[in-house]
Amino acid sequence: MQEFDREFREANRLAVEQMAADPTMQERSKAMMLRSLEHQYSYHFRWLGVPIIQYPQDIVAMQEIIWEVKPDLIIETGIARGGSVIFYASMLQLLGQGDVLGIDIDIRAHNRGAIESHPMAKRITMFEGSSVTDEMGERVRKFAAEHQTVLVVLDSNHTHEHALRELELYAPLVTPGSYCVVFDTVVEDMPAGSFPDRPWDIGNNPKTAVREYLKTHPDFEIDASIPNKLQLTVAPDGYLRRTH
Repeated sequence: MQEFDREFREANRLAVEQMAADPTMQERSKAMMLRSLEHQYSYHFRWLGVPIIQYPQDIVAMQEIIWEVKPDLIIETGIARGGSVIFYASMLQLLGQGDVLGIDIDIRAHNRGAIESHPMAKRITMFEGSSVTDEMGERVRKFAAEHQTVLVVLDSNHTHEHALRELELYAPLVTPGSYCVVFDTVVEDMPAGSFPDRPWDIGNNPKTAVREYLKTHPDFEIDASIPNKLQLTVAPDGYLRRTH
C-alpha cells in the first residue's frame, strides 16, 4: 500500500509540473482568475453555514496543509465574516486538538455573534485591535507560547507596508515544517487599477511584501507546488513554508 501511494504521489507531482509548464493552461487559468474576480467569486461560498470569502481551491490547499502539519494553533489576521476561523476550527476538531486565534481591527457585532454561537466556537479566540501594533504582537506571542505547532495565515489589509509588518510580527511564530500563508498576493498579477476603492495595487501588495521579507529570512521558502496544482489561487507565491 505504501509503495502504491508513493507511486501515486510521484505521478501526481510530475503531472502538476507538466501542467505548470503548459503555457495554454497558464494563460487560461489567468484569464479565468481575472474574470472570476469581476464576479466577486470568492464571496459565493460558505463553510458550515458561515461566509468564508475564499476560493475553493485555496480552501482545499489549507485543508491539505492543516492535515499534514497538524498544528495546535492557527493564527489568522483578518476575521471578516468568520468563515475562515470556523473552517480552521473544524479542521482542528477533526484532528482532536488545537485552537484558532483570529485578529481583526473591527469585529462587527453580527459577525462576532455568528462565530460565538457556532458549534466550532469552543476552539476559537478573537482579539480585536490592529494586527500591526507592538501591543498586539506581544499579546499574540504570549498566546502562541502555550502551543507546540503554529500555522499563520495573513489576510487583513493588503498593502505592502501592512503585510510586511504582519510578516515581521507573526511569521517568526511559525514552527519549522509549518506554513505562513499570505493571501491576496494575486493583486500584483492583476491589471493596474483593479481596486480603485482600495489602497493596494501593483507594486503595493502582499506579494511585494513577501519578496521583501524573504530577502532577509532564508528560513522561509515559497512552496510553488501548491499554486502550481491549484491554478486558481489568490495566493501565488504566498504559501511560505518554514524550513528551519
